[in-house]
Amino acid sequence: MFQMFYDWFWWDRLWLPVNLTWTDLEDKDSRVYAKASHLYVTVPYALVFLLIRYVFERWVATPLAVTAGIRRRVHLKVEDQPLLELFYTTRCQSPTQLDIDGLSKKSSLSVRQIQRWFRRRRSQDRPGVLKKFREASWRFVFYLLAFVGGIFALHDKEWFYDTREVWTGFPKQSMLQSQYWYYILEISFYGSLVFSVTFDVKRKDFKEQIVHHVATLVLLSFSWCVNYIRIGTLVMLVHDASDVLLESAKLFNYAKWEKTCKTLFVLFAVVFMGTRLIIFPFWLIHCTWVYPVQHYPPFFGYYFFNVMLLVLLVLHMFWAYLILCMIRKFLFGTLTRDERSDHEEEDEEEEESSQSEEGTESHDLNNGKPISENDEQNVCFGHLSVSEDICRSKTVC
Repeated sequence: MFQMFYDWFWWDRLWLPVNLTWTDLEDKDSRVYAKASHLYVTVPYALVFLLIRYVFERWVATPLAVTAGIRRRVHLKVEDQPLLELFYTTRCQSPTQLDIDGLSKKSSLSVRQIQRWFRRRRSQDRPGVLKKFREASWRFVFYLLAFVGGIFALHDKEWFYDTREVWTGFPKQSMLQSQYWYYILEISFYGSLVFSVTFDVKRKDFKEQIVHHVATLVLLSFSWCVNYIRIGTLVMLVHDASDVLLESAKLFNYAKWEKTCKTLFVLFAVVFMGTRLIIFPFWLIHCTWVYPVQHYPPFFGYYFFNVMLLVLLVLHMFWAYLILCMIRKFLFGTLTRDERSDHEEEDEEEEESSQSEEGTESHDLNNGKPISENDEQNVCFGHLSVSEDICRSKTVC
């Protein structure tokens, strides 16, 4: 059964043009081709990336954050309430008024105390600015190195300037050493992002991010196996170009360099629109949609590859809309929070609103100590990952 599925999956007619077989992609005549077995190495490399990231965040990003004036936020621990904790972990982190009334009847706590307990409990789970700064630092360093490496690997290639050359001699195009490492490192990095989703800061567009990472990995792996490497390197370079500016804008936002942050964000928006909504569809997708059929009749792999590119394009359009919303608010001075800001921002606004209503003389469940206004203020600058969050509450982080 497994062998039957294996043979069907690797059927030549699915992935290769007519009259071509996998034997045509075997090393010979001084040509070296990418092989599916090479992708196995990306799994341990992804784990190595996680290790390097840990070391980088601990010994480089954290001291840099301290230098920038960013400190670890300390949360006041809520009083142990087994009933409320059970509800929080098993049912809902933001209970409705009906739920709160029911919990108040089952416990000896007032409605106000229960509301404050849930606010403080959510606050304990929120990532601080330091964590976000470290994550952004790591991604900035990788995207910068990847973009510079991509320019170095492609600047002297004819298909970098004329996309028609992407298909010249296809699929008998020998793989270069620079292409090998460019691909392997990019696939390994995106693999590490998938592995780290459980402990990275979660955004409102979490599902879109997962779709983006999976689509990217599928595209890179597929293009590797069928020797679409030339177009694959161009796609990677186009994506890395705007991500560098995205992560740098985050870093300056966390460090409270607001003018620099805004400048970088506007520059990022321009580059994002130019690369993701102009170059990507009108050069790269045009290259994969129009030129191949001039050499071979359409086949399943041709349609599969273009559909995956269109998935990425739809995600780009989704993030572009959010970016434009933020730019509009920049221009008219009404930006109070990002259109796709984190869940934590909404909770922060809820906390501030509720705290304003209750007054600063209210007491929490922690031995009746007064609530400090600064305890529940926070800021965020999220991730548009391909886009970016710029948001403000009472203070800017």
